[in-house]
Amino acid sequence: MKRTNDSQVYKLVVTALMAALCYVAFTFLKIPIPTFGGDYVALHIGNDFCVLAALLLGGGYGGVAGALGMTIADLLDPVYITSAPKTFILKLCIGLIAGFIAHRVAHISEDHDQKYILKWSLIASVVSLGFNVIMDPIFGYFYKKYLLGVQADAAAIMSTWAAGVTLINAIAGTIVVVIVYAAVRPVLKKSGFWFRI
Repeated sequence: MKRTNDSQVYKLVVTALMAALCYVAFTFLKIPIPTFGGDYVALHIGNDFCVLAALLLGGGYGGVAGALGMTIADLLDPVYITSAPKTFILKLCIGLIAGFIAHRVAHISEDHDQKYILKWSLIASVVSLGFNVIMDPIFGYFYKKYLLGVQADAAAIMSTWAAGVTLINAIAGTIVVVIVYAAVRPVLKKSGFWFRI
């Protein structure tokens, strides 16, 4: 059986790999930070692999990779288990936004030069991770207050901490994504594993 780089099975395997990288990056490479409300936030690079997956595979695959990898990480960690539903929704959106910008707006292909790719991978990263900077604390506030029953003051404190940490994650993540994507893209093109989206 001939395997092409556009086969559904191959894309699913790479999606699973990216989900595993999201999981590993959050589970083993995070710096947890306690908040005054008794909750935790974390410095981590898990979102980077969600955006990277969206750049490589498209928004749907990238969103699923981030949502699954990061949600499983939350479910297996007693500190973050209550955040799993929120994580699933937000990470899915990060991937969908990054993929939409890179592949529906910019139409990134193997024919584009490095400058074009750098520009659009930067824009896709900034917008998708910027979405997370805004929506994580807002969504988190309402999620904690109305679904988890946390008092409004404590939910506001947790959301404020989350906003600051998420901003740091987004800035670091944008730098990592752009550098890694710029390094991986030529290798994929040369080896014949570039995904047509």
